[in-house]
Amino acid sequence: MQHSISLNVPVDGMTCAACSTRLERVLGKQPGITSARVNLATNSATIDFDVSQISASDVTATITKAGFSVPPETHELLIGGMTCAACSGRLEKVLGRLPGVERAVVNLATEKASVTAPAGVVSLQDLILSVEKAGFTAHPAVTAAEQQAKLDQMKLQQGRRELMQLILAVLLTLPLALPMVLMPLSIHVELPAVWQLILATPVQFWLGWRFYEGAFKSLRGGAGNMDVLVAMGTSAAWGLSAWVTFTGGAGGHLYFEAAAMVITLVLLGKWLEGRAKRSAASAIRALMDLQPEMARVERDGVILEVPAETVTSGEVVVIRPGERVPVDGVILKGMSQLDESLITGESLPVERGVDDRVTGASVNGEGLLRVQATTVGTESTLSRIIRLVESAQASKAPVQKLVDQISAIFVPVVALIAVATFLGWWLIGSDLEVAFIASVSVLVIACPCALGLATPTALMVGTGVAARKGVLIKDAEALERAHHSTAVVLDKTGTLTVGRPAVESVVAHEGDLPALLQLTASAQQGSEHPLAHAILSRAEKDQLALLPVSDFKARPGRGLSARVDGRQLLIGNRRLMDEGGVDLQALIVSGEALESAGRTLMWVAETDPLLRLLGYIAVSDPIKPEAGEAVAALKRSGILTVMLTGDNRHASKAVADAVGIDQVVSEVLPEEKSAEVARLKAQGYTVAMVGDGINDAPALAAADVGMAMGTGTDVAMHTAGITLMRGDPGLIADAISISHATYNKIRQNLFWALIYNFIAIPLAASGMLNPVVAGAAMAMSSVSVVSNSLLLRRWRRTV
Repeated sequence: MQHSISLNVPVDGMTCAACSTRLERVLGKQPGITSARVNLATNSATIDFDVSQISASDVTATITKAGFSVPPETHELLIGGMTCAACSGRLEKVLGRLPGVERAVVNLATEKASVTAPAGVVSLQDLILSVEKAGFTAHPAVTAAEQQAKLDQMKLQQGRRELMQLILAVLLTLPLALPMVLMPLSIHVELPAVWQLILATPVQFWLGWRFYEGAFKSLRGGAGNMDVLVAMGTSAAWGLSAWVTFTGGAGGHLYFEAAAMVITLVLLGKWLEGRAKRSAASAIRALMDLQPEMARVERDGVILEVPAETVTSGEVVVIRPGERVPVDGVILKGMSQLDESLITGESLPVERGVDDRVTGASVNGEGLLRVQATTVGTESTLSRIIRLVESAQASKAPVQKLVDQISAIFVPVVALIAVATFLGWWLIGSDLEVAFIASVSVLVIACPCALGLATPTALMVGTGVAARKGVLIKDAEALERAHHSTAVVLDKTGTLTVGRPAVESVVAHEGDLPALLQLTASAQQGSEHPLAHAILSRAEKDQLALLPVSDFKARPGRGLSARVDGRQLLIGNRRLMDEGGVDLQALIVSGEALESAGRTLMWVAETDPLLRLLGYIAVSDPIKPEAGEAVAALKRSGILTVMLTGDNRHASKAVADAVGIDQVVSEVLPEEKSAEVARLKAQGYTVAMVGDGINDAPALAAADVGMAMGTGTDVAMHTAGITLMRGDPGLIADAISISHATYNKIRQNLFWALIYNFIAIPLAASGMLNPVVAGAAMAMSSVSVVSNSLLLRRWRRTV
């Protein structure tokens, strides 16, 4: 039996696409690992594996053996219940035995535990659970926000360190480059060879050590990467120059400035690339920054301020005006307006009162709220959004497979071209200097980095922009499919309509309206359907007492049957009535008139003790104000719009005509919805399905890309590849437009990365570029690709 889990870990030491491709190949060969996706842009790896065959610590060990590393992460816990040194010693052993834990220290005096493990391998929840099993209590000593701030600080320090190294490399290289800069001005100055050696050596072997280290690890792993090319090219230039310095050979020509300038320019490129990548990852950081650190919780009648992470489900949280909501929950007392713009993209604050749901990280308006926590910690809406965005950014688009194949052979091919270049120049009778410069130029101009960054950086920025607009994309595949959509299938209730129907009229065959409503509402007590809620709300408003219900049975796509007050009832649409043999003729004329006006009818009949029609209840569900413009935007993009609903054809046509839908398919059962999607696909359409209910899940799965309204059920959102965080159907066009924009960027990036290498390598081989120009071009190619991806942040829907 398989026990598959997914592990997402940061990876240090990757420098180009060849690195990520090699690591992916190494991980994929390990027994128990079902899939491995390595992302150069985020410097991370997502590995799915069977824990019965391979452990998380074995996975990180494999990454280390491949020449990379998973940085350590330290969790700090506040421990309660320790009484003596034996307690702390026992707890240390318990924590130290957890898979992946490298070091566990428990301090009895401070009542703290510090646990170090590779990042991503051991979760805080795992540690707390282990402590509690050992008979103690545990709480995070550092909040998630503080932990993230610490990581951001480490990255900032790394950026500063790289900047200092770059500045030092520039200061050492400038005197070497000065003669070349002054030459156009007819000023000929040159440092003595020994001074050039003294200045170039620390640049080559100290500041440039990272390239040797990366090259060694890469070659040890059985493949080449960008570091191999840089190390080979600059070492050749430095080595020849050093030999000339001590022997006076090779005509006395020195190439110290070429070696130093190439390393300095590549360091500049890496620093700029790092800045751009951090900027591209800003969407995740912005989401994490939304998480409040503290919450005010009512415990035993006292309001305590505690870390938001420690709030448990069911606790009551007090939220003051202007504060950020710390948890998902339901309002017990109070009324306010909540700004949910950073979660759903909704620009205007929304009214929230008693029994309304609130989402963690939204901002409270002027009211004081008492909220009962429902989902907390890793299951909160914000945490799920962060996981979805991280998952999308870590996933690989299908187009990336081709790029990975190119990257895998890129370095060996470039090395062969460099050797062929040297031999070619030498064989045609040129001197060794020309042959040498041309071959070094080939090595340093080739750039697998630009290829490796072309797709993931565009995906990072695109999914980040989408999240800010209220569109959550589960993976790169969904994003790629969305922009191919030629038909959009829309559910009616909750997608085009508000999804909160209200009873408009009650018509009883024998005239007793309260009795009909009471029977119908009593039968609906077991139903979660929006129409049931409408009838129950009307019964509550009319203060009707509900009768006991038994033998409740849902009839998907039709209605329900139930026994109330000794009577067997059928409640639902005409199809259910026809199946039950109920004659509708007595009320059919008035019923059809209401249906033609866009109302949904729930027919009510009894089958025992007598088979007879009791009446119907007409329900109206207002069309969303944004629905018409949303459909128009899709049609302007040349997309066919189809409404797929289980409602009657008259009500369906009224809604379709009001919003401008091209085709209507009505009175379909849930199981028939996926068949309708398959029919459209068979006609050659690439189908996007939009729905919000459990009954839409099969159709969402059958479509090329499923889009779930975030106001709907968890089942629909789990099935769909894209989740629209608010009930605005305009987000459908936004999702498709963002997909278009992202894939345009990917195509641009791949074009420039490929054309750069196709043009630059032959130019270098022909002797038309010197190593310094080649190094500058190589350094800037990656920066240009990432910078082009960042332009996606300016996205605006154009249709």
